[in-house]
Amino acid sequence: GAPRQRQRSTALEPSHPRPREPVVASDRGDCARVDATPTAPRISSAGGVSCESPCTTPAKRQSLEGPKPRQGAMLRRVVACLSLATAARGLRVTRRGAAAVAATSVAGAAIQPARAERPPDFVTKQPGFTQLPSGLQVKDVKTGEGAVATRGDRVVYEWEGYTIGYFGRPFEKKAGTRGGDFEGERDYSRFVVGKGEVVPALEEGVVGVKEGGVRQIIFPPELGYPMIGDERLGNMADPSHERVGPKPSSFSGSRALDFVLTSKGDNLDKTLLINFKVVRVDKPGGKYRF
Repeated sequence: GAPRQRQRSTALEPSHPRPREPVVASDRGDCARVDATPTAPRISSAGGVSCESPCTTPAKRQSLEGPKPRQGAMLRRVVACLSLATAARGLRVTRRGAAAVAATSVAGAAIQPARAERPPDFVTKQPGFTQLPSGLQVKDVKTGEGAVATRGDRVVYEWEGYTIGYFGRPFEKKAGTRGGDFEGERDYSRFVVGKGEVVPALEEGVVGVKEGGVRQIIFPPELGYPMIGDERLGNMADPSHERVGPKPSSFSGSRALDFVLTSKGDNLDKTLLINFKVVRVDKPGGKYRF
């Protein structure tokens, strides 16, 4: 009958499925229509290969392309960068500004006097001493009797030295200067006045002293042992003190003197004190030839 005829027609239908109707993607993200045309592979924004179709859901698209950066974190990062840039702009130092600051510093340093770094006079000046125009301070302890030392004479003397600007430590010590009496000491030193064999302070200070006379001299570094360049750098021109004396006779004395001379900067007063006694004055062509 009729039912048997209907089954036969159904069996004659083709076995392949009919094309599906396109499905439209809804706003909820679920696919309502599937496009029959496949989509060609493309490069995703995350750098991977995507074969998605136009109806791919947002969740599936995110799994294929990789996780997107959070907009809130990026916004906070941008705001932080802008804040740092604004702060750095206020602290920025240009080359022109740095050059102006350096020029101002140099100009200020040039205006200062040369003795601005030296100790004031009330620190270095000692009571009872007479200050000469050169800055040398002299004090006669004992007036001698005999020949007077002048330029060109050879002076035989004995001496003591102290770092009066640095705790008064001795760098040359004899038996003592009781009343200016050096008798009993026979280890004498010698130099010719005006030949530069001793520090300028001693050459200037010995002039006018008679045989047997005792004098004390206080002098700044400018009249002391020779230095290379600025004396505040502490570079000695004659570290052994062989060319320019007087030379300390002991190792400990040399160390005490060199410690003061080689100190850098203005943290240490390099003023020195020398006591000397003129034992003999040899005149050119006299009894003691030189």
